[in-house]
Amino acid sequence: LLGWNPGDDTEIMSMEELIEKFSFDHCSRSGAKFAYDKGRWFNHEYLQKISDAELADLFKPILKARGVNPYDFSDEYIARAVGLVKGRINFVADLWEQSRFFFTAPAEYAEKDIKKRWKEDTPAILTALVGVLRELPDFSAAAAEPVVLDWVARNEYHLGNVMNAFRLTLVGECKGPHIFDITELIGRDETIARIERGIERIGNAG
Repeated sequence: LLGWNPGDDTEIMSMEELIEKFSFDHCSRSGAKFAYDKGRWFNHEYLQKISDAELADLFKPILKARGVNPYDFSDEYIARAVGLVKGRINFVADLWEQSRFFFTAPAEYAEKDIKKRWKEDTPAILTALVGVLRELPDFSAAAAEPVVLDWVARNEYHLGNVMNAFRLTLVGECKGPHIFDITELIGRDETIARIERGIERIGNAG
């Protein structure tokens, strides 16, 4: 808020609330100074209040500018994708960096993550994981996660290495929303294709 405050600690308000609460009594006599970090925080908070569908509509021109045809994806798909990452953004433009893997498979893989998480036995483990994923009767996040985690535990694999290598093949780096939310949205076929492509391209590079 620049040059005025409501007289309490309230910072996030709708236009209706601003109109209702405004009075000249709380206007500052000194010049207002814009704080960029505070403005970024405000924008983040307002974006969280926008529905996923509205945010998806704002994101579509960005997808198009990045060479992705938004009409190749359903409105529901785009809305679900932005809903999974909206908590990580401060501006609508941030959506591309945070969600691009929902719309295009990684063309390269982060070298630092390969060095840290891709081990000599990773290709064999991920190949076995593909077999587990193919057999899942239900590919939803809620159904897939316990099955995969149990498989990792039974085989005494290193959970962090397996799941981060898995994520690396899907996203291109070891970051992003919950991995099984990603797999549910991109689907079984795309998940398996990305794992197999990652195994082929990274190979024994770790």
